[in-house]
Amino acid sequence: MPQDEPAGRTGRTDHDEQPRWLDAEQQRLWRAYLDGSVRFVDAMTREHDEQSEVSLYEYELLVRLSESPDGALRMSALADGLAQSRSRVTHTVARMETRGLVRRSATADDRRGVLCTLTDEGRRTLVVAAPTHVAAVRRYLVDVLTPEQFRALGEAMAAVAAACREARPS
Repeated sequence: MPQDEPAGRTGRTDHDEQPRWLDAEQQRLWRAYLDGSVRFVDAMTREHDEQSEVSLYEYELLVRLSESPDGALRMSALADGLAQSRSRVTHTVARMETRGLVRRSATADDRRGVLCTLTDEGRRTLVVAAPTHVAAVRRYLVDVLTPEQFRALGEAMAAVAAACREARPS
């Protein structure tokens, strides 16, 4: 590493221009974000693994289906909404289908499309898991932030998600 580069700040941009290094405060906040987000997801994953019939990822998939008209979404829309690869969603849905939580079928308007539908068992599982899930979200996120911090976090992450979608559209 060249001596004029700050420690921990190597690499180049996608262009031939010089990198715009983070200043000390930006670096501190970036690392706090990484630490907090990883620990939050780990804590939520642990809660689901220990106290729920579904993983954190499966829970979010069930939520998305429950909030959609008729409890169904095209697999492609489900993958886009979950910010996951279609392959990962397909494998997860297959496991959940085996357990009777969802079912897949061809879409009526486009035989190539696949529809994922929430079953009665999936809805029951979601209802049972929801109190534990929301208690953990409150314990690890909502209740440790002020309302202003929580609002700012939500707005900030919406902007980050939009920038990432724009950089790499589905």
